[in-house]
Amino acid sequence: MSDAPSPEGEPVAAIAASLPRRGDRLLLLSVLAVATAGLVYELVSATMASYLLGDSVTQWSLVIGVYLSAMGLGSYLSRGIERDLHGRFVAIQLGIAWVGGFSATLLFLGFAQLSTVRPLLFGLLTLVGTLVGLEIPLLLRILERGAVLKDVVARVLAFDYVGSLAASLLFPLVLLPRLGLVRTAMALGLVNAVVALWFLRSFADDISAHGRRTAAAWLTAAALACGLVFAPAVEAIGEHELYDAPVVFSQRTPYQRLTLTRWHEDLRLYIDGNLQFSSLDEYRYHEALVHPVLALAPARERLRVLVLGGGDGLALREILADERVAAVQLVDLDPAMTELFAHHPVLTALNRHAFDDARVTVANADAMHWLGERRRNGEEPFDVAIVDLPDPNDFSLGKLYTHSFYRLLASQLTPDGVMVVQATSPYLAPQAFWCIVRTLEAAGLSALPYHAHVPSFGDWGYVLASTQAIAPPRRLQPGVPRRFLDDASLPGLFVFPADQQPPPVGVNHLNDQLLVHYYEADLQSPGRRG
Repeated sequence: MSDAPSPEGEPVAAIAASLPRRGDRLLLLSVLAVATAGLVYELVSATMASYLLGDSVTQWSLVIGVYLSAMGLGSYLSRGIERDLHGRFVAIQLGIAWVGGFSATLLFLGFAQLSTVRPLLFGLLTLVGTLVGLEIPLLLRILERGAVLKDVVARVLAFDYVGSLAASLLFPLVLLPRLGLVRTAMALGLVNAVVALWFLRSFADDISAHGRRTAAAWLTAAALACGLVFAPAVEAIGEHELYDAPVVFSQRTPYQRLTLTRWHEDLRLYIDGNLQFSSLDEYRYHEALVHPVLALAPARERLRVLVLGGGDGLALREILADERVAAVQLVDLDPAMTELFAHHPVLTALNRHAFDDARVTVANADAMHWLGERRRNGEEPFDVAIVDLPDPNDFSLGKLYTHSFYRLLASQLTPDGVMVVQATSPYLAPQAFWCIVRTLEAAGLSALPYHAHVPSFGDWGYVLASTQAIAPPRRLQPGVPRRFLDDASLPGLFVFPADQQPPPVGVNHLNDQLLVHYYEADLQSPGRRG
């Protein structure tokens, strides 16, 4: 009776044999756990690399390539493991827990202490990837135990891929925004330690040196649990090493890391470690950004102004000082940024409570997507646009400096409207600066480059642009208070000396993003940054 054929013709005994036993089901759950942890380590390393080294596409590509190659090496090396499979699997789990769990901590502290973090990054990647590559082959051999190989392979790979899906969803939506990179790595290291402890309990008879390995597993779990508790202190130590002034505020958002430092009267904002402003001289940058474009604004009593970026509200402060401005729409990707500068008492004093002005509307959205939606909806155009975005140091930012983006932005201006773009430093990043100028011209705009000295940054560049021919403004709007810029100094902004003439550069398109490569090459050029 037990050998009676099923309706499909397969013996019932064979069907029963193909179903996973309870122990095997738990083993498959461990596949899910280690697969999730393995991919999270890769995502943590790639994110850290893009934060610390810039050029996110390049860093992600290198991290993925090195990690997968290391996994392949680990899979190949697994063929040399002939005995004590359960014990070796436990040892591998503990190795991953230590190296992967503390990988973000090591990278974070290493960036502050080492001249370059790349050897450490790729060393950790290779080690973790090799250990992760050893896991699945060993689990396949442990699970096989007389079962049909094709069923074992199918189940293990299915759970492995489901674990990868879980990691890809959990990392950006839950782990990164709630735990940050350091604690995320530690939490997943704890997962590996728990898997090791479960193996030690469930397969005690199959594991050599059981007592020693159990002690090591508990020690690993305890170290990672303590790490989770003290991770904020570790991050604070790392940040204090990164910056030349005490850190007074730090927040990891889904988009970036915001850090404020203060030394006496000098308050500085850093985004992902890059200086955004110093309170001692930011007025120079923002006056040079805002007031020349307002001087060229259409002759209307009520101006509509668009600001892309500028979530610190400092450009808003300058715009709102002009009584002609009737409405300002600010678009910044990160709501944490605009919330911080709208409510923190020290910061609201700096931007003069710009976000409380009834003329201001804030949208937290990707600038390109937001402009595209406006164009499709046929909404009212703006008279002035001010693009105050971070430097194009990666491709997610570089897209906001492209030919396509500038054409899209121009479509949201009135026929006589004018815009200005912050354009990096014409001295420190000449190829990037003049690429922005050329890209605006290629988009069918009349482009007018200029620059101003900002002590914290050096010589800084901007570009005025319009669909109509424009000339440098002769005078600024009267009655607007300014500390730096006046009618006498205005003409000098548009004069470039002999050593800052345009080099031969291409146009920045979405499909090639030349600008990001120019920017990176400029900053690595000898004598530019010291």
